[in-house]
Amino acid sequence: MARETAEIPAAVERLLARTEMFAAIAEQIDQAKPRIVVFCGRGSSGHVGVYLRYLFEARLGLLASASAPSVVTAYQRPPDMRDALFVVISQSGRSPDIVTATQVARKFGALTLAIVNDENSPAAAASELVLPIGAGAEHSVAATKSVVLSMIAGAQLVTALARDDDLNDCLHHLPGRLSDALACDWSVWADRVAGAPAAFVVGRGYGLGCAREIALKVSEILRIPALGYSAAELWHGPRASITPATPVLVLRQNDQAAAAVDDLVRDLDDAGEKAFTAGGAAGTLPWISDGHPVCDPILMLIPAYRAIEAVARRRGFDPDNPPYLSKVTRTL
Repeated sequence: MARETAEIPAAVERLLARTEMFAAIAEQIDQAKPRIVVFCGRGSSGHVGVYLRYLFEARLGLLASASAPSVVTAYQRPPDMRDALFVVISQSGRSPDIVTATQVARKFGALTLAIVNDENSPAAAASELVLPIGAGAEHSVAATKSVVLSMIAGAQLVTALARDDDLNDCLHHLPGRLSDALACDWSVWADRVAGAPAAFVVGRGYGLGCAREIALKVSEILRIPALGYSAAELWHGPRASITPATPVLVLRQNDQAAAAVDDLVRDLDDAGEKAFTAGGAAGTLPWISDGHPVCDPILMLIPAYRAIEAVARRRGFDPDNPPYLSKVTRTL
């Protein structure tokens, strides 16, 4: 896991150099004129979908939704997918649920796009369009570089569709900023989490998918129950379960969502609860300085991954092989 996290900057640089691939896929999507985007993925790939949902809605004005594969696999009631772009996201491209969901979406009218690491996988074969992320072999069960590259691949596709020069410039500066993020040490947060009964990770807007991804890694690798929430969702019940014993990691990107995040941090501080904040002038964790709000949440995955991996090893856990887990899920 540590080695694969360190490989991310170089892999991102290779991916972003494939400008013709992104332009060609964007042209085919433009021609189809989808009215809705549906994202399909489990676990970390599902969190990529959450991140991309905000991008497709906020940057392209396209209504987006998450797929429920059990509708077609367990209940066998496929919905009408005409005028939809169905985006399947997968590390392996081999989980039966997502392959079947993609096949059915295409059959019932969707334009299907696979964001995959293995372009020869069944999910890719089921899709009309394939966006290979080129992460290379990923041996750790806990995915890192395939998650980051899938997010960046989706963001670069949105950039091509939106013709957004500002975001394009941000993305092409990412390899250097990712390298800088590798030096940020968040072990003080991970150490606190490892001794806690439970933990929370909070983000909002572009940061929500990354917050949920970090929470998953805490559960998966440190074996501590962890929940990823929107800063707004916390006020609808979960805030009551936060105590000084349950550390909160807060991801803050510098955009219109920052005010609500700052309000939450002040509330946690006033209540004597432990908040670790990344981003912003008042951040308590080492950070490389704020950049583009679309890109910063992705960058925050890097120090979180590194801290979780290092603390897990110190505690005698194997972060590369969490118990009961595998790369390919079998559920249908």
